[in-house]
Amino acid sequence: MSWIIITEKQNSAARIASILFKDVKILKKGKIHYYYSPLNNAYVVGLKGHIVELDFPKECRNWIKTKLLDLIETELVKVEKEKEIISLLKDLSKDAEKVTIATDYDREGELIGVEALEIVNSVKKNVKVERARFSAITRDEILKAFSKPEKIDFNLAFSALARQKIDLIWGAVLTRFVSLSSRRLGKDFLSVGRVQTPTLRLIVERETEIENFRVEKYYEIFADFGFIAKHPTRFKDLDSARKVLEKVMDSAVVKNFDVKRKSDAKPTPFNTTEFLREASNFMSPHLAMNIAENLYINGYISYPRTDNTVYPKSLELVKIIEAFLDSDFAKEARIVLSQKTIEPSRGKKETADHPPIYPTAVARRDYLTKDEWKIYELIVRRFLATLSENAIWELRSAELESNGVKFIANGRKILRLGWREIYVYSKANEVDLPLMHVGDRIKIKEKGIEEKETRPPPRYTPASLIKIMEKFNLGTKSTRHEIIKKLLSRGYIKGNPYKPTEIAFSVLEVLKEKVETITLPEMTSNLEKEMDKIAEGKKEESEVVSESKKILGDIISKIETSNVISRLREGVRKDKMIGRCPNCGGDIIIRRSKAKKRFIGCTNYPKCEFSLPLPQRGSLYVTAKTCREHGVKILKVGRKKFWSFCPICNSRDS
Repeated sequence: MSWIIITEKQNSAARIASILFKDVKILKKGKIHYYYSPLNNAYVVGLKGHIVELDFPKECRNWIKTKLLDLIETELVKVEKEKEIISLLKDLSKDAEKVTIATDYDREGELIGVEALEIVNSVKKNVKVERARFSAITRDEILKAFSKPEKIDFNLAFSALARQKIDLIWGAVLTRFVSLSSRRLGKDFLSVGRVQTPTLRLIVERETEIENFRVEKYYEIFADFGFIAKHPTRFKDLDSARKVLEKVMDSAVVKNFDVKRKSDAKPTPFNTTEFLREASNFMSPHLAMNIAENLYINGYISYPRTDNTVYPKSLELVKIIEAFLDSDFAKEARIVLSQKTIEPSRGKKETADHPPIYPTAVARRDYLTKDEWKIYELIVRRFLATLSENAIWELRSAELESNGVKFIANGRKILRLGWREIYVYSKANEVDLPLMHVGDRIKIKEKGIEEKETRPPPRYTPASLIKIMEKFNLGTKSTRHEIIKKLLSRGYIKGNPYKPTEIAFSVLEVLKEKVETITLPEMTSNLEKEMDKIAEGKKEESEVVSESKKILGDIISKIETSNVISRLREGVRKDKMIGRCPNCGGDIIIRRSKAKKRFIGCTNYPKCEFSLPLPQRGSLYVTAKTCREHGVKILKVGRKKFWSFCPICNSRDS
């Protein structure tokens, strides 16, 4: 009788097999590689995530013929996604005595393991089942997990199943409604989702704030003493500032001078959200997570999907630091080890499932790709920084007076770099302010007035959007980067920082008016709480799904499509608008021919036959910039690399 070990991915199967067994043989069935230990009669099979998926039955897949209310109540079916892996599992299960689920330990991983177990049980019902739980694919962690196996947490898996069902139903129903109403079908369909839509609302409302922001001028008085000091009042009008400036003499007296030290706390350990926020300074959150997962599978870092910001006491921190003494981070490791005490920082969130993200093995730069090294280095430096001393600043402040006019100056000098010497991503900007004594008279080299303007709130960057999503409990640590990617791919947002497109405004306007519930964070936040109740065994998966269906049914029943359709289509049209037609003065927009080729054409066709060719490959975006010569929007096209062009200039050059 055999033993089957099931992992989440192919790479993790190879690594776990090499750790557990010395006599590993690589076998192959079709295109699927798997691993066998003759001595233990054990097979290690790597999945490709979900090998089965939920879907609507074939009769409901026609978007036009299927009624939305019918779609909500339709019973979902399971579809075999990875047929070769399923076939392999069935073959191996015939002679199986024991199955160990060794997928990632989180909700999604538990569900993936249960799905695979159901395949096994379809062939062999009485097989013994164990669960190996680990936070890093290292020798010590894997051997420990397999020596003390646990039971499968079916409630945890059911909570993931509930989310899967609800997201599929809500996404399908609302996406079909919006896409059909706006005539955005095929590859260009518009998606709406339980988490995606409230996130989009945040971006759209921030853009509305920016558009409605009234810029106001204000004036500041400054004096140059060899250092810059400013009058503490902002003046709304220039005349008031001038009257005060006229009082200022050629020198000023030091009225107060203060020097104090301030401790600058080291950063807290990385959980997923903080990791993605920091990594987004280098690359997209989606790419950063993909790289982190690959580093985890190859044993370089711990599991990257975690809420924890407190290292467990069982983690041998000094041993991990010492491993870096013979590495690219030898200098940083020595700095930490030279301290009298090594006390890790602690974040606010402490969980028992996985530790914060930390390096589990020393990697060489030439073994990793450029992007992999960036992420690995970020994680190593963050880990060492959390074990370093706090930085110490000397803060200086001065109050000076010239003929009754007050000036304030502040300076800061780093006295001890501490963690900042290791975590090079956070710059220690010093401001020079010399030592002074009360009563000193200092000559003013220059004085004047600076005209400034109030600024609107900034657009969301990847880092700030992930932070606000966490604040409102939108998505999970594992899905937030996926939501942002979807908003970009569906054409709702563009650029970095993120700017919403016209169709984003149109969709949000319609949804807020008709079914505001689905645009608010509260709805999705409440559902997350329901998921927790399933995981805790306090609620049934079927009960939560049924309640969610009822809410969605009520929403769809309230939607009146009479003026919805025209408003959505107007948003689509605005996004495609390039400018004015040079022939007739009408609008020129991006269109598609009967052969599905894109081009620029006039909305007054057939009366006006003006047209321009467009590149047929790559993603095409309409930017906010305009051509100075022709007054039409600049377009951007490409895949990984993009180039910008004026469509009229480009047609003349070609």
